[in-house]
Amino acid sequence: MKLIDGACWGLVPARGGSRSVRMKNLAMLGGRPLLDYCAAAGNAATGIARMLCSTDAPAITERCAALGVEVHHRPAALSGDDTAVFDVIAHLLADIAATEGAVAEWIALLQPTSPFVTPAQIEACLDVLRADRAAGSVQTVIPVPHNQHAFNQRTVAEGEVSFRFAAERADAYNKQRKPPLFLFGNLVIFHAARALEQGTVFAAPSRPVEIPPLNGFDCDGPMDFAVGDALLAAGLVELSHLAAD
Repeated sequence: MKLIDGACWGLVPARGGSRSVRMKNLAMLGGRPLLDYCAAAGNAATGIARMLCSTDAPAITERCAALGVEVHHRPAALSGDDTAVFDVIAHLLADIAATEGAVAEWIALLQPTSPFVTPAQIEACLDVLRADRAAGSVQTVIPVPHNQHAFNQRTVAEGEVSFRFAAERADAYNKQRKPPLFLFGNLVIFHAARALEQGTVFAAPSRPVEIPPLNGFDCDGPMDFAVGDALLAAGLVELSHLAAD
């Protein structure tokens, strides 16, 4: 697959179906469709040369037109609840490579369920890739809160609660003794060819960019929309690119 050296495209996977919220990608968050947030961040990031959305839904296609995002049609075979996002990405890249002859070297995966991604975070990830050409990907991360640390996790079996990692917790019994762990933040940018070779958007070696925990907010279910509305109303996340959108 021929690559456009140094180029980065933004890719928004946004199918019409959803298990948790009907037409989730167009459900309202803070007075605007969920899809708008990641699209606006990608549009405002100077390092992204082209914004694409893979969708099967006419309503999402219509919204993308209003947002200035190019739509790539997703076939029904890749629109099911259990479809892996990697399969959607592979289909899109193969199709564009066949019709246009080349794809961007780097692809920024901008998921609607990560609405608090910012242009600055996209640019920070791109800065890492420009400085480290050996990287297969870069991803934002957020620290795991102490009470959710893996060593504090329990299992429940036959009415009994047990620590999942009992020996580790016995040694690391307080916050200071536990090794820092991280969760996925809100964004991954991957090298197109290496991701396809390795079968994952988190192509190795994957570099970290730590972001504020609230920017890693995941908006997936009905309660999440209520929490997101509250965070926005309280001004707890800075999304100035939306005000200018």
